Amino acid sequence: MRILRFLLRWLGLSPATALLVVVLGLLWYVYEAVFARPGMAYMGMPDVRDWRQPLTWTRVFRNEGFMVGYSELRGNPLWVTYLLSAPPASPPHLPRPPRFSMDWRSLTRIDHEDFTRSGYDRGHLAPNHAISTLYGRAAQLETFLMTNISPQRPDLNRKLWERLEEVELDRLASRFGKVWVVAGPVFEGGMQRLSSSFRVEIPDRFYKIYAVPNPRHDSIKMLAFMMPQSVRGDEPLDRFLTTVDDIEQRTGLDFFPEIEDPIENRLEAVVDGRDWQVETWTRLAGRFSGGKPAGHRAEARDKNKGDP
Repeated sequence: MRILRFLLRWLGLSPATALLVVVLGLLWYVYEAVFARPGMAYMGMPDVRDWRQPLTWTRVFRNEGFMVGYSELRGNPLWVTYLLSAPPASPPHLPRPPRFSMDWRSLTRIDHEDFTRSGYDRGHLAPNHAISTLYGRAAQLETFLMTNISPQRPDLNRKLWERLEEVELDRLASRFGKVWVVAGPVFEGGMQRLSSSFRVEIPDRFYKIYAVPNPRHDSIKMLAFMMPQSVRGDEPLDRFLTTVDDIEQRTGLDFFPEIEDPIENRLEAVVDGRDWQVETWTRLAGRFSGGKPAGHRAEARDKNKGDP
């Protein structure tokens, strides 16, 4: 009680005000946990498989059009999730902001300059183009928060990852109508930090999981990719197909935890690209990574997120 009274005096709060703050905080948490967050994740938010592993702990940040599970210890989002729908016939072209922004909700306070001259790009996990196309300007600006950013090698970020971002909106969302996406980094071996900022750990790989919802859970379609930092960028995308089980083992996360276990175990153990028509887009070049008209060059230079 003495400690509590000291804290109240130090904060300048009366007991009644402190109680009001606690009640409002609880109401906010209930709203987030029960009403707001469940609608922004398919079959449950990614869950930690072993709570004794603090490097898998996250703080959840809900944004316009996507949600982030952020690790303050790693200085990385461990997962992001968002819903894609078929893009409009004439999507708006929204300009990129000139800089990335610190997220005031984060304790690590990572900013644009933390990546400068690091050799790594500021890699979006929730993609700028898809989110801006489907959710508008406010959502686009939130994709430039540093809590949505992870260090990616240039050939991964500007080539292979960008190609997959284009496929998911132009091909997958257009084909299926609605596609849920979960994406994040994979950390293996020893811990390596950015030379420009010790607060940011460097991932070894990145994953992306696609799920097409179905009221019959046994008919859900899933497709998963895992890409190392060492790619050239011109590889066929299907070279990096994997199982959701493999990603779960490497990340310590449990995806789609609300699917019944027998169905989840079956869906997450296989690699099957037939329904996704992978063969029709596995070798497609990206808009910015080669063979495009001059009108795209300025935007291609904008993809260089690692520049000072």
